[in-house]
Amino acid sequence: MRSARTHVLKQGTFMAITIKTGTIDDVTAVSKHIPELLTTIDNQTVQKRLNNKKALILVAYLEDTLVGFKIGYEQSTTQFYSWLGGVHFKYRRLGIAKKLLIHQEQWAAEQGYKHIHVKSMNRFPQMLTMLITNGYHISGYVDKQSTMQSKIKFVKQLAK
Repeated sequence: MRSARTHVLKQGTFMAITIKTGTIDDVTAVSKHIPELLTTIDNQTVQKRLNNKKALILVAYLEDTLVGFKIGYEQSTTQFYSWLGGVHFKYRRLGIAKKLLIHQEQWAAEQGYKHIHVKSMNRFPQMLTMLITNGYHISGYVDKQSTMQSKIKFVKQLAK
């Protein structure tokens, strides 16, 4: 996947956002700045989840600063699962999460996947809004016997 570069206006200055493939080390580095992640994201956790799966790790840079990531992997030959992502708390509201989402969708479609699946929680209203706004549909609910831990399942049909 080639990297993509766009520009945003931040504090009166245009700054370049670049999305490209990344590494597990990139993920662990930026995850330290994402307070919503309830557990530490370490290399072993990510490696274990991605082990023997076709996967994609995307990272976002604002100029030369690593500011976000998005990880997904194959569930079947037709389904891709968007597992985990986030944006550094200092660099939010610049459209970075949406750019990561769009690049992941494009890559998944290019690989031949028909659907992309994701789970989120009510406590992340901005994520829920972004998913619905970008064509994701609620497909189910996972009850963890705690309102705070329950998850909403989403699915989006990818372009043919």
